[in-house]
Amino acid sequence: MKHKTEVSIVGPGRLGTALAIALAAKGYPLGSLAARRRESARRAAALLDVPIRVSTVKELADRPAPGLLLITTPDDQIARVAEALANLEWETDGIPTALHTSGALSAEQLTPLAEKGWSTGSVHPLVSVSEPKAGARLLKDAFWCVEGDKRAVRMARALVRDLDGKSFSIESKNKPLYHAAAVMVSGNVTALFDVASHMLVQCGLTARHARQVLLPLLSSAVDNLQTMNPAQALTGTFARGDVETVKRHLAALDGNAATLEIYRVLGLWSLEMAASRLDPQVVKRIRRTLR
Repeated sequence: MKHKTEVSIVGPGRLGTALAIALAAKGYPLGSLAARRRESARRAAALLDVPIRVSTVKELADRPAPGLLLITTPDDQIARVAEALANLEWETDGIPTALHTSGALSAEQLTPLAEKGWSTGSVHPLVSVSEPKAGARLLKDAFWCVEGDKRAVRMARALVRDLDGKSFSIESKNKPLYHAAAVMVSGNVTALFDVASHMLVQCGLTARHARQVLLPLLSSAVDNLQTMNPAQALTGTFARGDVETVKRHLAALDGNAATLEIYRVLGLWSLEMAASRLDPQVVKRIRRTLR
């Protein structure tokens, strides 16, 4: 897009604010930052180095529709926001585009806008945004999943390119499965890290020390995955087929049902990954022990 279109954002949370920061840095003109409460939008606008209009959702239609409207609200609010936006009396110049940023939901959530002549789609970055300014930096080089009508997909791909990202598409019906995969490797890995940290606290380490001890190990596993497939990158007890070690682990975890179940489920998955290079009898013994 040689001439960058004006972008307005509904939902000034962590991702919405990170997008505003990143887009402003790439020369996109920012129209409005809208929220249910003006104060929420005002706090987010304070993080930007460029001026932006702060408004409620109802006030968006006081100005002509932007070329691109990003809806960055939580998933359960997207359909309601789309309905509210569709009911506004917009002044439009050409065909405006609306994209939401949900990983689990498709462009169908924006049907009320599509019925009013908007081009609609979704654009979801595969990054973990826990803070807006750091999140804006993470968007660079990120992979983004885009889907929707042809015009919306073109707009989304151009946006991703301008943010130095890479885009890919899947069928709309597969968005929930795609997002579940993203949760597994991001949120669930973080939760698993927390489980392991608590286990080390039980060993006598402080929570802070436990994190310090485990982070290099996690980083080394990620480094291995950079150059090898998961089966090759797998190390440790199940990769070696250490039956007696598995028994010791299970005994140590006895009494903590949740952690024990996590260990069993992931252990069985790890065992199947390593099975081709282990003695079949060893695989059977470990499988039987885990079950």
